[in-house]
Amino acid sequence: MALITKKAKDSFIVMNELVLPNDTNTLNNLMGGRLLHWMDIAAAISAQKHCNRIVVTASVDNVSFQHAIKLGDVVTIEAKVSRAFNTSIEVRLNVWAENIPSGSRIKSNEAYYTFVAVDQSGRTIPVPEMQPETEEEQKLYDGALRRRQLRLILGGKMKPHDATELKALFFPEKDQ
Repeated sequence: MALITKKAKDSFIVMNELVLPNDTNTLNNLMGGRLLHWMDIAAAISAQKHCNRIVVTASVDNVSFQHAIKLGDVVTIEAKVSRAFNTSIEVRLNVWAENIPSGSRIKSNEAYYTFVAVDQSGRTIPVPEMQPETEEEQKLYDGALRRRQLRLILGGKMKPHDATELKALFFPEKDQ
């Protein structure tokens, strides 16, 4: 059965959370674990919208905390699928912190989460392909294969010499 191809915009979601006292550390900054939890939820919703299936988190790439998010800030998480593989889906997230009284808004984090689609028994199932439409979507789509290969190498599921896309970054064709 052929799966349909979907667009990145079909998986786009925006999630907002207000940083309350229970979400903060002793410096009144949002706890990193709480943000990762919110990001996981947003990314899962995006992945589910892409494949209309149950998804489980497979990996979280490096998450850099660029700016502290303060008590009372509104956190906006934007997520959309950057690429789909056979049974997995990579989701790109951008996190913004907004202080409504001052009118300031700053990008706080970005990350890639990977999900695997599963059936009701927990077995992996195929997902629809993703067709990039914009230049930015194409850039994220192209980079997804390199990020996937790196994740597989780090997870011990791929040998470095098999990572053709990664090797191409470091060794031009004439050297291979």
